[in-house]
Amino acid sequence: MKIVITENNFASDLPEREVLAQVGLVPERYSCKTEEEMKEAGKDAEIVFVQFAPVNRAVLDAWTACRLIVRYGIGYDNVDVAYAAERGIQVCNVPAYCLDEVADHTGALILSSARKIVAMHEAVKRGEWNAEGVARPMPKSSDTVVGLIGYGRIGERVSARLKPFGFQVVVFDPYLSDAAAESKGVRKASDWTAFLAEADILSMHVPLTDETRHMINEQSLKLMKRSAVVVNTSRGALIDTHALAKAIDEGIVGGAALDVFEHEPLEANHPLRSCRNVILTPHAAYFSDSALLTLQRQTAEEAVRYVKGEAPASPVNRPVKR
Repeated sequence: MKIVITENNFASDLPEREVLAQVGLVPERYSCKTEEEMKEAGKDAEIVFVQFAPVNRAVLDAWTACRLIVRYGIGYDNVDVAYAAERGIQVCNVPAYCLDEVADHTGALILSSARKIVAMHEAVKRGEWNAEGVARPMPKSSDTVVGLIGYGRIGERVSARLKPFGFQVVVFDPYLSDAAAESKGVRKASDWTAFLAEADILSMHVPLTDETRHMINEQSLKLMKRSAVVVNTSRGALIDTHALAKAIDEGIVGGAALDVFEHEPLEANHPLRSCRNVILTPHAAYFSDSALLTLQRQTAEEAVRYVKGEAPASPVNRPVKR
């Protein structure tokens, strides 16, 4: 049975190799970036591990032997999971490896934005000493409404981190029932327009789908407070970042704190780089010293289950039986 790692950004694949050795598998590792490289790397493989490179229809058509794809990470928008299912290919992800890290990073961005830590830091470096001039407007935490778009495992963890500071948390999530919201002790918004208008800080916690792509755009930004801050540690394409940069420059919204971007690395000429009141981090929310090890091992464990004929732990599609 052939198993391939098409690409990843890890220094070593030893964690995968140690797990896969349980069932006698030895992975072949590549450094694919293009569609053609992906086609070639996985053409004879039954199991394929992928990270960022595209797994589209053309790639899947070339992978005639493939029966399992495991994506390193929580999101899987670079994989055409519906077409994979048509071809009888099981797609899995690793949904639980960095939940606390992402929640911590999100909380740090929210707190830094609310207290304008970076803006004050930069002002002091410029030789200024004018706290109030930089700070205003700055409501206290208990007067600040944090709107969470999505209340899954990460959104719930972010809420738990914010509550001790006294922030008011409101959630917009059509998949969260009223009963579930009540049991979790959160206030659920039912009206999108009113939700956007209420939030002082808006934080994204939903997957990237056709429905959610650019859900924060020129129109939705105009519905928000002029002082509002947009935070994103989920998927970059949830936000039209060019519209966001324009809205910040024109004073339509107050700022942003972003860890993810539609195109990564963030383009050198992207207008966000020159915006005021913006915090940018390099897609780092997932990271801790132990997170990558957990990700690599759990990816490999999914392959071990497949070899043993066990049900997948984290399936994201239902393949057609062939």
